[in-house]
Amino acid sequence: MLFEQIAANKRKTVFIILGFFIFVLMVGAAIGIIVWNNYLNGLILAAAIGAVYILIMVMSSSSVVMAMNHAKEVTSKEQAPVLWDTVESMAMVAGIPMPKVYIVEDPSPNAFATGISPEKGAVAVTRGLLNKLERYELEGVIAHEISHIRNYDIRLSTIAIALVAVIAILSDLAMRLIFWGSLTGGRNSRKSDNNNGGGAQIIIYVVALIFVILAPIIATAIQFALSRNREYLADASAVELTRNPDGLIQALQKISGDTKKMEEVSASSESIYFSSPLKSKKGKPGLFDSHPPISSRIERLENM
Repeated sequence: MLFEQIAANKRKTVFIILGFFIFVLMVGAAIGIIVWNNYLNGLILAAAIGAVYILIMVMSSSSVVMAMNHAKEVTSKEQAPVLWDTVESMAMVAGIPMPKVYIVEDPSPNAFATGISPEKGAVAVTRGLLNKLERYELEGVIAHEISHIRNYDIRLSTIAIALVAVIAILSDLAMRLIFWGSLTGGRNSRKSDNNNGGGAQIIIYVVALIFVILAPIIATAIQFALSRNREYLADASAVELTRNPDGLIQALQKISGDTKKMEEVSASSESIYFSSPLKSKKGKPGLFDSHPPISSRIERLENM
């Protein structure tokens, strides 16, 4: 059943990314209507920016994400022997190449994985996680992150981060172009076009403007929904690797009891962390929660 879910994950990834990219093109079309009164110009702009940004993220996702989160690479076992051995053993059990290992100098306990494929995977943990967890608990967290790499969740997360960033760039660009157009007289010519087109043209313009304004919010909600759905599967996969749900349960309990937010963390990569690095999540997950509640994750693990 678990391997069927992993295979389904890979298939769904293609459709999800395709849908996300169509959403980017819709944002571009809306910008084209607003700025140039021609949706095709906006489509071309969105496709060009989206393709370039995704290519950059795919080619250098690990280094970009690690730099965004101030992670330093561990280049030898002597620098962090327990962490190195744990990553190496969990990767061996999972049947994937050993990922690169990183440490984030932050007292809050957390971890994340990145990389577009298992061959280019990387795992990072905070100093707080190393200091606060026993070895068997650390093993549960590392197994969770290794599972994200093996299940190809990281590929989806990486592209989702890129697309959210593209939408934010497009939205900001649209606002700047509208402002510049108002200063250079573009608004007057657009008003003239609207008068010629009647009320329908005005309605289209207003709807497009609202869509561009809301697009970053919608994109973030989609990104976080994808993240929440994959956390439960990674937890189950981690138990399959360690054969010990108690380690992951104890780690989740310790992390949930620590209320410190991470000091230096990229908000755009919140969804790839083991638990939310910005704030604790309690109760039912909301639309803009990047992770399911830890209590729900523990409950599922206890019922396995």
